[in-house]
Amino acid sequence: MRHGGSRKKRSSSFARYVVVLCAVGASIGFFMLNFLMRMEARESESSSDQLGNGDDVEESRVLNEMDGRRSCATVEKMGEAFKDGVWKESLRVRKIIQNHFYLNGASRVRQLPPEQFCKHGFVMGKSSEAGFGNEMYKILTAGALSIMLNRSLIIGQTRGKFPFGDYISYSDVTFTMKEIKHLWRLKGCIRKFNRHLIMRTDDFEKPAQTNVLCSNWKEWEHPIIWFQGTTDAVAAQFFLKNVHPAMRAAASNLFGHPELLESRPNVFGELMRVLISPSKDVEEAVFSVLKSGDDPDISLHMRMLMNRSVRGLQAALQCIRKGIRNLTTNSKPRLVLVSDTPNFVKSIVPMLGEFAEVIHFDYEHFRGIISGTHDEFHKLDFRVKDWGPSPRWVAFVDFFLASRAKRAVISGAHRRVGTTYAQLIAALAAAHNLDNLGNNSTGPDFFFLSSFQSNLLREGLKNQVGWGHIWNRFAGPLSCPSQPNQCALTPLLPPAWWDGLWQSPIPRDIKRMENYGVHLSGFGTIDEDSLRSFCNAKKNVVRTPPFIL
Repeated sequence: MRHGGSRKKRSSSFARYVVVLCAVGASIGFFMLNFLMRMEARESESSSDQLGNGDDVEESRVLNEMDGRRSCATVEKMGEAFKDGVWKESLRVRKIIQNHFYLNGASRVRQLPPEQFCKHGFVMGKSSEAGFGNEMYKILTAGALSIMLNRSLIIGQTRGKFPFGDYISYSDVTFTMKEIKHLWRLKGCIRKFNRHLIMRTDDFEKPAQTNVLCSNWKEWEHPIIWFQGTTDAVAAQFFLKNVHPAMRAAASNLFGHPELLESRPNVFGELMRVLISPSKDVEEAVFSVLKSGDDPDISLHMRMLMNRSVRGLQAALQCIRKGIRNLTTNSKPRLVLVSDTPNFVKSIVPMLGEFAEVIHFDYEHFRGIISGTHDEFHKLDFRVKDWGPSPRWVAFVDFFLASRAKRAVISGAHRRVGTTYAQLIAALAAAHNLDNLGNNSTGPDFFFLSSFQSNLLREGLKNQVGWGHIWNRFAGPLSCPSQPNQCALTPLLPPAWWDGLWQSPIPRDIKRMENYGVHLSGFGTIDEDSLRSFCNAKKNVVRTPPFIL
């Protein structure tokens, strides 16, 4: 019996040994297969980079991992909604803007008889001299609001100086507060009509107090309205969900319908085209770069925050190649390079030079009048970290240089893609390319592209958290994780709501919107009844500081 038992034991041990050996062999085989697949993918990606064919890598990987479940989308998939261009809608809005400033521009309104002038309304656009993109949106939002409310536009000054007045010239279709006060006295608005010069303020950054969703601003009779805290494209578009039909209609007429992402006009670009231009000194610097040559075909803006990300650089190169493939030219395209990080510019120029004629503004070698401008901002360390080490005026030269791009603007970044500065470059460039006859000088083929390196997309677009980021409204659960490098078509008008097919909010924005009385689902739909109840219960806050004439 002992002999038989030992035979069974040996047989059992041998069986276990075979099982373990098979398991180890299978593990090794799986590891080798996985390793070979990774190596093959890397070789394919490397080959695609060399050939400028990164789309093939993205396509194969996305098909393997994401296709068929359609529960999320890559950034490129989201961007397909913007492939047809918006030039027809932008032309429509251009005519609206032209008609508005013809009727409500300063040259006509200042000639109105006293009774009409004193009944006329105005919107204040006022900003400080902080970040250019955020502060310019304050002016542009006021311009948009003046159109929605059929009022004239005032550009606020500080101690007699326009915002960024050393670098930007403002159109004469606008008023200054000094002139309004003078005309109010001259036409006897108080003496003859008992109409005091009062300004009603509303602060978008104070959700519990703002009337952006709950009040009919068309019924406000105050001579001046100032909508404060409007540092991005979102605030003006909140009127698209205002509970009053008249306000919703006015907003939709200007901005289009939020659910129709493919046909929303370039509102802020068209406003900039009318309202601002470079100062003579800035223009001199711009022309020193162009050197009597053609305007650039493509502009690349890289927001690197003093970082020299290799991944960001590689993704940008892929995106530039994609942009170049859309050009119908046999010669090297002209590309202007703009960045907050001078060292990054130096590192990328040789690579770009292989397939493009690269130009950029080298402020250290420029000897124009503006180069002697005294710069107070860069004495502060936090400004240097945010804006880069270059003098402040360089950002304005870069802006007006990059906005001359004829075919495409590409936005890349170490972390924040499509910030307000890049948005406005693309918007103004697109507006420049739309002529008065309704034919885009480049056809409907002007592109705004966003370049994302894969490490920015490990959790999808989840980290594009700021409302000033153009992809924020796509950052929720419908954004696929673990995406490869993306070069995505990008809207010229950043969306403010979540009505599009692949739009969804992040939890942070769901909570933030509750402060405005808006209850969002996880996919961005709005509880309209809840908003109306919120507005009915909301205390009407009216702030009206008077002016001393």
